[in-house]
Amino acid sequence: MTPEQRALRSRLGAHIKWANTTDRSAATAPARKAFHDRWERQADPDGVLSPGERAVRAEHLKKAHFTRMAMASAKARARKGSTTRTRKGDAA
Repeated sequence: MTPEQRALRSRLGAHIKWANTTDRSAATAPARKAFHDRWERQADPDGVLSPGERAVRAEHLKKAHFTRMAMASAKARARKGSTTRTRKGDAA
């Protein structure tokens, strides 16, 4: 199969899965828990912090990650914008 055919097959499967899923929140709960647990393990790899302190630090790590991603996205948009703005007729 070509990459395009695989993508279409995957998309079809996803649409069928979600069409037949009654409780979407329950279906995605394991992934959300794994995502949350990742930050807690990163914040306290040795398991020595109190649950409250671990949660606070994990939340800061998660916010730092998404802030870093937002900064990279803004930088990429600025790079892309600087190349397209030089064309005739584009706003400066």
